[in-house]
Amino acid sequence: MLDFSMTVGGRQVTARETFAVINPATGQVVGHAPNASLADLDMAVAAAIAAFPAWAALPDDQRQAACAALAGRLAERAEDIARLLTQEQGKPLNGLGSRFEMGGAQAWAGYTAGLSLPVKVLQDDNSGRIELHRKPIGVVGSITPWNWPVMIAIWHILPALRAGNTVVVKPSPYTPLSTLMAVATMAEILPPGVLNVVTSDDRAVNIGAAMASHPDIRKIVFTGSCATGEKIMQTAATTMKRLTLEMGGNDAGIVLPDCDPRAIAEGLFWGAFINNGQTCAAMKRLYVHDSIHDAVCDELAAFARNIPMGNGLDETSVLGPVANRMQFDKVSRLVADAAQSGRIILGGAADEGLFFPVTLIADLPEDAPLIIEEQFGPALPIIRYTDLDQAIAAANNSDNGLGGSVWSTDRARARDIALQLDCGSVWVNRHGAIQPNAPFGGTKRSGIGREFGEEGLAEMTEMQTLFC
Repeated sequence: MLDFSMTVGGRQVTARETFAVINPATGQVVGHAPNASLADLDMAVAAAIAAFPAWAALPDDQRQAACAALAGRLAERAEDIARLLTQEQGKPLNGLGSRFEMGGAQAWAGYTAGLSLPVKVLQDDNSGRIELHRKPIGVVGSITPWNWPVMIAIWHILPALRAGNTVVVKPSPYTPLSTLMAVATMAEILPPGVLNVVTSDDRAVNIGAAMASHPDIRKIVFTGSCATGEKIMQTAATTMKRLTLEMGGNDAGIVLPDCDPRAIAEGLFWGAFINNGQTCAAMKRLYVHDSIHDAVCDELAAFARNIPMGNGLDETSVLGPVANRMQFDKVSRLVADAAQSGRIILGGAADEGLFFPVTLIADLPEDAPLIIEEQFGPALPIIRYTDLDQAIAAANNSDNGLGGSVWSTDRARARDIALQLDCGSVWVNRHGAIQPNAPFGGTKRSGIGREFGEEGLAEMTEMQTLFC
């Protein structure tokens, strides 16, 4: 068990108090994180403000090189961070777990470092020249979730730094330790104050809310629940902060009758159950045509039965526990309700601790809470349909609109149907496969703005039009 420090102004800083971080697989304490005060937050913001002028003025090629070096630093500590991540979040080391997350963090860091936003000439003729410049915003506040804590921190940090901003990161109180280690590692090769991290259990003092209202933080990047994102948006309004909000999904998948159930079972499983279903862009509702509904249920259950679940430090585990008691209780409530009105195909109840079995449920009414609410866990409702237009309408009948998918052997037809789904990203014959070069974000209550690629980098800048 270790005690961790915050990184502020290039130094390792403690707080007056700490809070325990629990391993969801064992219930034991992994380590203690600093419980920051408002004064600690002000100190981090002040350090970022002080570092901003020099970092923003750095020649672009030098800032690009510094950002590129961060991917290498993450690679050097990847195994240490991955093991810590497994202990505090629960995901396994292997498969699509902590090592996968660290590989993604490095890939996103490397790709983002190579992006640029050159001056765009809008006009250059006898009447004059007009240029569009992209300038850094200032101090960016990053508030990250517990499901993919390191990778999402990189999604926030790298474009902000690449654009010339300085950053203050606040990770989830459930998974602060891996972010503390990752930020400390990267900050070693950055000028002091360019990258800072503060941690809090949010009980006595809500640091995230304080960041949203802080007059010297010019932009908030947030990934998390719709309820929290709404509060951030309300609080940030008083300072007219720039916002990028990526929130809940409740993604739908639609399976057409021409599919081979056995051929798509593995893709459907990982589309729904990557990270134990604790992924914003995981598939949360599956609509299957009546003619193959039962066969898809059978094949999906057969595949799921062969996926071992256990302590993530066990190299044979493929799925781990639900990451925290709060989320476990939500999944348990939704599944217990669904069991009263639907048919349990697989799973249905937890046996021990926070390990909740992969659960498949069919024959639910359309207003079942498991269909309407985002469960964010290892439970999937499988919904029978006969009319495709009605299935599309049902898929779109959600306050959320993050992702969706269509499954068919006819890719052209699937593409046409995919374009009818009201969501920010949509896939054909897969689900949730995001890439650093493809903009990502949601419609409706799933968020504001886009991350990744040039579009995501541009959101870390202010536009200035120069008439000369």
